[in-house]
Amino acid sequence: MAQNKSEDTPMMRQFYSLKEKHPDAVLLFRCGDFYETYAQDAVEASQILGITLTRRNNGKNGAMALEMAGFPHHALDAYLPKLIRAGRRVAICDQLEDPKLTKTLVKRGITELVTPGVAMSDNVLQNKENNFLAAVHFGKGALGLSFLDISTGEYLIAEGPSDHIDKLLANFAPKEVLIERGRRQQFGQSFGTRYCLRELEDWVFTDDFAREQLNRHFKVRNLKGFGVDHLKNGKVAAGAILSHT
Repeated sequence: MAQNKSEDTPMMRQFYSLKEKHPDAVLLFRCGDFYETYAQDAVEASQILGITLTRRNNGKNGAMALEMAGFPHHALDAYLPKLIRAGRRVAICDQLEDPKLTKTLVKRGITELVTPGVAMSDNVLQNKENNFLAAVHFGKGALGLSFLDISTGEYLIAEGPSDHIDKLLANFAPKEVLIERGRRQQFGQSFGTRYCLRELEDWVFTDDFAREQLNRHFKVRNLKGFGVDHLKNGKVAAGAILSHT
């Protein structure tokens, strides 16, 4: 996200420093009694939430305007679910000290990262509806698939050709799908563009990493007792999911 001269203030430098840590998330930046969004985040938030989009311009040297959109901090429970249900990841940035007790820039930090596939709060989740996170692994000869609903504990694994995986994705309707970085186009060609995708590093989708994650999670030496040890690609997808929760 490019900056312009009108944004070169201590607070905005703080905002961009935090935004760099989660570039694909909408950053809710606490300013006093409000959560503010800036730049492209503000444009998207205004459209999704139906709140007013404004522009701040210092009027010097023809500097570009900075888009802004915000809402009262006590309304977070009303607005956060709308962003999540729109398929957006949200990074919540709070003030870490009392502004009245400091004469310098208030310390801020990311206190919560909420994603469509791992939302837990009742106000974010749809009543009587599963909140599945999925992972798809493009393996050799077959695709691996895993589903996890951390609100209910349901944890599923599958493997097969793309048409089988397509049917499962359609049936379970995951809120978010994890894929290996660089596979977005391949996923779209196989399953369309209706899913909210999250790209992870390639090492997350490896046999060794999956084995380590799964064995540690279930406190076992192997998965033979679960009847899924033969699903090599499915296990890779299942391991990737654990890395994201």
